[in-house]
Amino acid sequence: MANVSQYKKQKELFGHPVGLYVLFFTEMWERFSYYGMRAILVLYLVAETLGDNPGLGWTNNEALALYGWYTMLVYVASIPGGWIADKFLGQKKSVLYGGILLVAGHSILAIEQMWAFYTGLGLIIAGVGMLKPNISTMVGGLYKQGDIRRDKGFTIFYIGINVGAFLSSLIVGYVGEVYGWHYGFGLAGIGMALGLLQYVLGQKHLKYVGNNTNTSEDEEEKAAMKRPLNKVEKDRIVVLFISFLLVIVFWGAFEQAGGLMNIYASEKTDRMLMGWEVPASWFQSLNAMFIILLGTAVAGYWAHRKLKGKLAGSLFKMCIGLVIMGTGFFFMSAASAEFNSEGASAMYWLVLAYLFHTVGELCLSPVALSYITKLAPLKYASLMMGVYFAMTGFGNKLAGLLGESASEFGEFSVFTGIAVFCVAFGLLVLLFRKKLEALAHGAEDNEREMLEQEPYELADPDIRHEN
Repeated sequence: MANVSQYKKQKELFGHPVGLYVLFFTEMWERFSYYGMRAILVLYLVAETLGDNPGLGWTNNEALALYGWYTMLVYVASIPGGWIADKFLGQKKSVLYGGILLVAGHSILAIEQMWAFYTGLGLIIAGVGMLKPNISTMVGGLYKQGDIRRDKGFTIFYIGINVGAFLSSLIVGYVGEVYGWHYGFGLAGIGMALGLLQYVLGQKHLKYVGNNTNTSEDEEEKAAMKRPLNKVEKDRIVVLFISFLLVIVFWGAFEQAGGLMNIYASEKTDRMLMGWEVPASWFQSLNAMFIILLGTAVAGYWAHRKLKGKLAGSLFKMCIGLVIMGTGFFFMSAASAEFNSEGASAMYWLVLAYLFHTVGELCLSPVALSYITKLAPLKYASLMMGVYFAMTGFGNKLAGLLGESASEFGEFSVFTGIAVFCVAFGLLVLLFRKKLEALAHGAEDNEREMLEQEPYELADPDIRHEN
């Protein structure tokens, strides 16, 4: 956290602190490494042991079970990662150490031995746990309380995440499937090394953010770290934990992308395009591509609504995001129905599903990250971000369990069930939105006024003049 005078010292680029772009590129390369490995992990596990590109020969259920445990632990590790940052290191050093662990983990995966496989996964789990919650908290720390640019800043940051995810699904996915799985794993490690180097070189733009608040010289920060939580802070934590239920449901559905939908693309989708077969892992890039194309448009839409005095609070956006994402699974139901009748399903069903999933994600995920930095008490800032990512992890584990259930109930039933539940749950939480927003004690009330008073240049320069 920085005091007011420190915010004024920050250099800006395109209306945002330069530090945002340092974190943007750090996270871009971290996600390049993570999503690149994720794009080929399940495919590597189920690949035949004696083929041209041998894998481990696991069954689909075995691969999805490991995928669920791994992706859960990656995010659950954010709780100790956030606690270590709050208690000992600060966010800035925690991101650095997490990056080092990630470089080591992805590099070890390039070794074709089982001990290297499990060791690499373990180091990646620890590395993501140290880096992920703390770099997101640092983004929030670049903006003072009530700054409406914060949501847009998180959207820009989120686009960085997905530039990395988009490139990795194409590059790492292609290298892994065509040249060898371990070459793909090694390439992911190179990407993380580039991200770590960029982060170290950009430290001068992060001088006032991510420092250890236990050694802060700012009197306000020191007081906030020592005193017990007051009623407003406790109520806001309650709101955060209830919002985390939306997070678990959302990612439990959304993360079918790397598991069941990945296998579905490989085994049951007609991937021939003008005589060429599209690699199954490439479908993983659709989500990231849509985020890059639609990210600023969705953020701008919500900013317009807020300036016009229409409903645009974080909880509302998150509920709408869950409903939209859930609707996307009806396209997968249609794909399953077509496969059952024709023996293969068209690629456009996957494209449509990923489009709806992406719009839903843009309404929920960056908004949730920003919401945490608005409501979390200073002394637990990184820990609450860690809890958020842990909820994401539990959602990932749920995704694995749902994917495994397809072997018993069939893809049509699983996809349709996910769609119905997500839409119903999102609408249910909307019914209690006003009561939950009251417990937030006006954390977002002054954002519209802040925008009208401050001479900020946003992504859409006409936004400020519409009213």
